[in-house]
Amino acid sequence: MPGGIRRAGPGCYPSLGMTMADPTRQRHDLSIADTEADTPETWYDVVRSFVPSCVSLLVHTVIILLLAIISYEEQSKEIARFVVVPPPDEVEDPPVEVELDPEIDVVLDNIALFNSAPAPTSAAASANMPTLDQSLLAKADTTAIQIAAPTIGIPDSVALIEAVPDGEVKGEARDIVDSYQQALDRLAQELIWMLDEGPVLAVWCFDQSESMKDDQQEIRDRIETVYEQLGLVGRTNNNALLTAVTSYGENFFDHTVHKPTSDRTLIREAINSIPVDKSGKEIMCAAVGRSINTYRDLARRGRQMALILVSDESGDRENNDAYLEQAIAVAKSARCKVYVLGRESVFGYPYAFFRWTHPQTNRVHWLPMDRGPETAFPEQLQTNGFRRRHDAFSSGFGPYEQARMARETNGIFFMLPSIESNLVGSYKERYELEALRPYRPDLRARMEVFADRDEFPLRTLIWQVIQDLNPYHSASRKAVEMRMSFSLNPQEFVQQARNEQSKAKLHLRYMAEAEQALIDGEHLRSQEADPRWQANYDIILAQLIAYQARIYEYGVALDDFIKQPKSADPVRGNRHLVHWDIRTNKKVRTEEAKPYIERANELFAQINKDHPGSPWSARANWELRRGFGVDLAPEYRLPYKTVANPMKPPKL
Repeated sequence: MPGGIRRAGPGCYPSLGMTMADPTRQRHDLSIADTEADTPETWYDVVRSFVPSCVSLLVHTVIILLLAIISYEEQSKEIARFVVVPPPDEVEDPPVEVELDPEIDVVLDNIALFNSAPAPTSAAASANMPTLDQSLLAKADTTAIQIAAPTIGIPDSVALIEAVPDGEVKGEARDIVDSYQQALDRLAQELIWMLDEGPVLAVWCFDQSESMKDDQQEIRDRIETVYEQLGLVGRTNNNALLTAVTSYGENFFDHTVHKPTSDRTLIREAINSIPVDKSGKEIMCAAVGRSINTYRDLARRGRQMALILVSDESGDRENNDAYLEQAIAVAKSARCKVYVLGRESVFGYPYAFFRWTHPQTNRVHWLPMDRGPETAFPEQLQTNGFRRRHDAFSSGFGPYEQARMARETNGIFFMLPSIESNLVGSYKERYELEALRPYRPDLRARMEVFADRDEFPLRTLIWQVIQDLNPYHSASRKAVEMRMSFSLNPQEFVQQARNEQSKAKLHLRYMAEAEQALIDGEHLRSQEADPRWQANYDIILAQLIAYQARIYEYGVALDDFIKQPKSADPVRGNRHLVHWDIRTNKKVRTEEAKPYIERANELFAQINKDHPGSPWSARANWELRRGFGVDLAPEYRLPYKTVANPMKPPKL
């Protein structure tokens, strides 16, 4: 990455163009056949009688041609339009099933022992920044990583939809509830307000994923309570609220078969019939649009319409990109409010992982699911300093797509804050709504957010840094994805350690240049009015400094282990030693890393002061609790079993 982080040039942005081919006009000659005359008198009489008709024909022909030209020009103006060309979608590796001890591509270069200090900070940095040994930088690889536009979640195609406006947007991006019962109580109140204005059609749209089965049953059992709260027990009121049930996974299902009902038994049976989808795909946005289209004709006949989406994921990314704005347009045109019963998104990261132990082999798998981020594009680093994130750090908001649908249709996103079992890296913190109000995410359309980035240079810089250190980006993966588990075999350990030390040097270089780019752009922070982007800048800068200290300690810890290997009991109870794991702690091995640690501590403390009660403050405290030292610890597990044709892990 010579010369620091490069900014995307004008060629990286969508272009607007208007082209129209010049019309080809044909000339038509009008001729009159000569007429033979028997005598001059007869010929003269014929000509004299024909002249007025000829003149009239010529005049009308000219008028018709003029009208045709005017009409053609008007038609040409009508069909001429701007054509939006979306940015090319960079192909990324999709999230894959992650095991606790995944094999990571290694660098095969042989290097000397890891005995140099972290990559230096430029002299242009603040006086408080430490100046360290440059021998590491001299040995580092110089492979460049190009900066591209943010690619996680960029649409593959854009439909220009002219939505029917529904007055001022009054929807709530979120409303925290403690349980489904509380959410349904609030939803019942919303329906009561709608019933005051006339009959209502409520369409329940359920996610078919296996993780939602218990949620569906709980809602099914509480539907009765909703009807009782609405006072719709008597026969005369039964048709005031009609209910339909749809669901989606890889496909869409209409469980009430175009016949909404007020019969609670039929509603329960419809919910019971929702299948479990095994594909792992969730066409959420397409399903919302199709659910509304299926029942909108009934709503046109005098009924108000509300759609209640129940899901614990943000849906398939590709489907969201293609159908989010269309679903919103359909809802607005049908005057349908969208309510969402969902989970909190992961802070600045698209995925969450569930821990699943294979019942036949005892292997532990981390199963990915889409659950974020809370913004149109990720605004946080996608790495934890060692490798891609695997946490479920709470953002305080719902996933972007769901929150946007609720807001744009005057609905509400009901966020369930309860901690889910087996969620990897779960960190739940309940943020006060008032504390988060200045940090609300931008819920405009993705392409609108992306197109505006030229107007906000700080945001462009942060997106570039995130992309440069993105472990999902094929160009940077080998540099920023470090091995976290090492072989018990001494020879294999040494080879693995040497490879990782080489990668660590390159990683340090990239982080140092990203840090310097942010320092050089400090004046942009003072020009940025949005507290959210100020906080993004603050946490990323602090993390980059902290991560350099940890990566340096990582390399030294490997070197120390080579010099003086540890020993561990091969068996503990019924668990067997399987490998050595990298762990962080409070014990720092080197003096070289301490200036970085001191600076990171200062910045994290400042974040707590400037952004109290926010996810940025909570994340700063989490980084401090991790510690900056690194060590290797033995990892014990139940023995793996060899099974013929083992079942495949489920897809969430």
